[in-house]
Amino acid sequence: MPRKSDPPKFPDSYIGEKAKEYDTLIWMERNQKKATVMALNYLYSDLGGNKQFRGPYLILDLGCGTGYSSEVLLENGHRVIGIDILNDMIIKARNKKNFFQNHNNLELVLADINHLPLKSKSIDHIISISGYNFITHNKNSVRDKIKIVNNTAKYLHRILKNETGQIIIEFYPKDEQELDLFVSSFKKNGFDGYLIKSKPNQKAGQTFLSLKKIK
Repeated sequence: MPRKSDPPKFPDSYIGEKAKEYDTLIWMERNQKKATVMALNYLYSDLGGNKQFRGPYLILDLGCGTGYSSEVLLENGHRVIGIDILNDMIIKARNKKNFFQNHNNLELVLADINHLPLKSKSIDHIISISGYNFITHNKNSVRDKIKIVNNTAKYLHRILKNETGQIIIEFYPKDEQELDLFVSSFKKNGFDGYLIKSKPNQKAGQTFLSLKKIK
């Protein structure tokens, strides 16, 4: 998986030998951990910015992959539930778990985003690094894509504890249309928020979406 290549294909770029390669790339680890630190800082800022708002929290790491993001969350004192739909990725995260700081505060679960074994109002906050746009990977029609993103937003709304619940998503929409698809799904289903881009007129590429449960 060279650093400069075509966009990754889900799930092909994350299974078998590709999963092994993903887990050994230094630049991948660096980028994933850097994005997680940025996401945490956006979370803290939205919660008030002071040290008292830094938890610890129970955080759902959505699309945890091989554990890069979960490791950063643990190092910052949080309890973490890492979720991924790909067994090859979860296995690698489990193999590394005991080497993580505060590893007893991490639970790794193989599950689909819309069928998580979680109770309503059980999660303080949600962070997703580089994986959220894959939820539409097997949907071809616009109708099916709209349905899945809306169902996902409804489900995430349900599992967040209360109106202080936040979601920070770092993802890579391919164009403005796809970005609008994700943003509108949250606004229709009980969230308010804003986008964070590296460039004001950016239409695609790395984007952060900061969301707050409002009802």
